[in-house]
Amino acid sequence: MLNVAVLVSGGGTNLQAIIDAIDAGKITNAQIVSVISNNKNAYALERAKNHNIPAQCISPKDYADRPAFHEALLKALDEVQADLIVLAGYLVVIPEVMIRRYRNRIINIHPSLIPSFCGTGYYGLKVHEGALERGVKITGATCHFVDEGTDTGPIILQKAVEVKQGDTPEILQRRVMEEAEWIIMPKAIDLIANGKVTVADGKVFVSEEL
Repeated sequence: MLNVAVLVSGGGTNLQAIIDAIDAGKITNAQIVSVISNNKNAYALERAKNHNIPAQCISPKDYADRPAFHEALLKALDEVQADLIVLAGYLVVIPEVMIRRYRNRIINIHPSLIPSFCGTGYYGLKVHEGALERGVKITGATCHFVDEGTDTGPIILQKAVEVKQGDTPEILQRRVMEEAEWIIMPKAIDLIANGKVTVADGKVFVSEEL
């Protein structure tokens, strides 16, 4: 059984998609053992409590400096024996010490087809604003492992989403969530939990396709 810890900053819609996928049997051999937020008002914490999942707030504001915060975060992950860390809208930079300790065991969802509209400055609605400004006809979402760069880790799964005339950033954001993010993030967790994902030379190899 894969122990999954979910890190989240906001409403937790991706967290809910993971919870629903576990309940529906779409994710097997995995359980969420902890939900951690940097924001004590994050609705994601309520979602976790509603499903009897241990939840807590670990915020940089509550520590003297970043190293102390990083130590507390790592301690919390070690305590629940996390096998996989899922960043589900987590707006805090992941420390290198954590990336090294959990190499190829931290995954993130990004709301574009990497390498488009990613990297520093591209997060949340800014990604969709960039896509609309450029006039792309296809966008989507990418689930990838986290490395020391921003959105540069090995890509696990991608799913394309059509951009429609008249889209606003908010409308496009919702479509990308519904048609891509909420599908490929649970799928990636299921693949990892069932030993179907390997990483070699910076690339992901999946023994079962979508």
